Amino acid sequence: MNRVDGKLKVTGAARFTAGFKPQNGAYGVILQSTIAHGRIARMDVGKAESSDGVLAVLTHRNAPKLPGVEERISMLQNSNVEYNNQPIGVVLAESHEQAVHAASLVKVRYDFLPSKLDFQSGFVRGYPGSHIGEPGDLAFGNVEDGLRQAEVRIDQVYRTPIMHHNPMEPHATIAEWDGDRLTIHDTTQNISGHKEKLATIFGIPAENVRVVSLFLGGGFGCKGEVWSHTVIAAMAARYVRRPVKLVLDRPQMFGPVGARAQTFQHLTLGAKPDGKLMAIRHEVLAHTSYVEDYLESSAFPTRVMYACPNVSTTHRLVQLNLGTPTYARAPGVATGTYAIEVAMDELAYAIHMDPVALRQANYAEVDAHSKLPFTGKHLDACYSQGAERFGWSKRNPEPGSMREERSGLRIGWGMATETCPANSGPASALVRMQPDGRVLVPAGSMTTAVQSNARFHGHNASAGEIIEATAAIEPDESLKRKASAHSFGAVFAEVTVDPELGMVKVRRIVAVFDVGGVLNEQTARSQFIGGIVCGISLALLENTLVDARTGRFANGNLSEYHVPVNADIGEIDVSALNIPDTTFNSIGVRDIGEIGITGTAAAISNAVFHATGIRVRDLPITLDKLQAHPGSNN
Repeated sequence: MNRVDGKLKVTGAARFTAGFKPQNGAYGVILQSTIAHGRIARMDVGKAESSDGVLAVLTHRNAPKLPGVEERISMLQNSNVEYNNQPIGVVLAESHEQAVHAASLVKVRYDFLPSKLDFQSGFVRGYPGSHIGEPGDLAFGNVEDGLRQAEVRIDQVYRTPIMHHNPMEPHATIAEWDGDRLTIHDTTQNISGHKEKLATIFGIPAENVRVVSLFLGGGFGCKGEVWSHTVIAAMAARYVRRPVKLVLDRPQMFGPVGARAQTFQHLTLGAKPDGKLMAIRHEVLAHTSYVEDYLESSAFPTRVMYACPNVSTTHRLVQLNLGTPTYARAPGVATGTYAIEVAMDELAYAIHMDPVALRQANYAEVDAHSKLPFTGKHLDACYSQGAERFGWSKRNPEPGSMREERSGLRIGWGMATETCPANSGPASALVRMQPDGRVLVPAGSMTTAVQSNARFHGHNASAGEIIEATAAIEPDESLKRKASAHSFGAVFAEVTVDPELGMVKVRRIVAVFDVGGVLNEQTARSQFIGGIVCGISLALLENTLVDARTGRFANGNLSEYHVPVNADIGEIDVSALNIPDTTFNSIGVRDIGEIGITGTAAAISNAVFHATGIRVRDLPITLDKLQAHPGSNN
């Protein structure tokens, strides 16, 4: 089935938040800090207030006090500055251009405080860090005993950088009050969550808040939380007593609306010469802000990936004067799967074993931690089908052995396992038979997996002569005590590497997924491909650069923050086993939106090693890192 909104989007008829023009509306422009840590000593707003068309300038000195203060975001309630680019005010004017000009006239003086910006120094030099308990730490068996029994050991550190989401559509909000009723047009992935949070912040009943988000031009997680600009727009609209439209420009999206946290992952694998894992230790350090402890749970996939009797996973946070990280596509799982799957590739080379065979030798029939059976798992079929479609049996395992004679390019083949937890949540659906024979089916939930479940029951209820029926589905909490719910997959990558320049190109990727039943093959294929493109970006391109002196993002724009374009993407061959998981839910489907990214970066990294003999453990893999180790095997 084709997307029903496809034509609207490609013809420009789809209306995104920033495309609405409120009647009698004012325009807001956010003011942002230019230091990493300190206090606002003075804000000179006189010239801005007297500028043409300006209605008001709100700062911490005159902003209305809010009953439900949210510490994790800036609401102009005090003079504290915790990171560079933090919202510290808003200019309101009759037009956007007038607001932009007036904002440039505001002068700010600060009282500086020491800032902490160096992530690695944060844990090497003992900066204050946070301990995160369950699910941050989890262990079973005895890792030290397992390592003593192991005759082969891999002990390495893997790093991933800060990555900003950069959806095509920037964040935007239009806020309008009618008495104590608030209507918000917002770029959000979480309408119900925004409704509840805004009601709490402004001290009004949830039923008095209406959140509208007709179309979303990408989100990838950054549009899940309520951020400062949404609250400030609503605050400003109440202050000037007219609708307020506030749209962030691209540089303003670096800092105040989240990013994927950077990680330092220390992995130790212990194995027998036949590849059987005896112990895994996965220690994760990730950055967070000084206003909230956000956990990038990168060690999560290590707990369920392989049949290992002794596993220890820990997470520690390093507080930095940066904006709070947030969910990014496959949060934690994307960065963690990269690390464990590159470590497994290193183990395969250490014992001269095929990477696929190594994974098959450690295949987990049950969840290694809980000892519960999986609701459904057919990863073995993903390995075999993926390897056959890719032509894995033709691979020469020797690094640097495969070359293209005509061009001289080095060829590398790599693979990895993919995984992602299968989530469930409450859902509701309304099914209404229309007089003209059409059926209206609105639903609300977290994922297709629970939406479809609710719709399935709603359709059943409306069968026969009933004109309208509703269904409300609550997650089966007892399922967690009976089975472990995860999706899996296998991904194979072919890369070319220019031996002189070190430039890497992904030529083709083959991936096979075990995600339960597939409802819409076309939509599923698009989701898998989209996840793989994100994985290519994670492996080779994305890297937010922080100026260690100021906390400013040095590449906070799309001209210097690199994301894939069509020329970066080769052939992508994706398929799903399409085996319904009726243990998980009655319709047999699991989530598909995130799993595509999880193993892709590792497969590419492993392919680069196969092509060059150079192991880059610090993403992204760039030509300078390959040129720095000519002829190296480590």
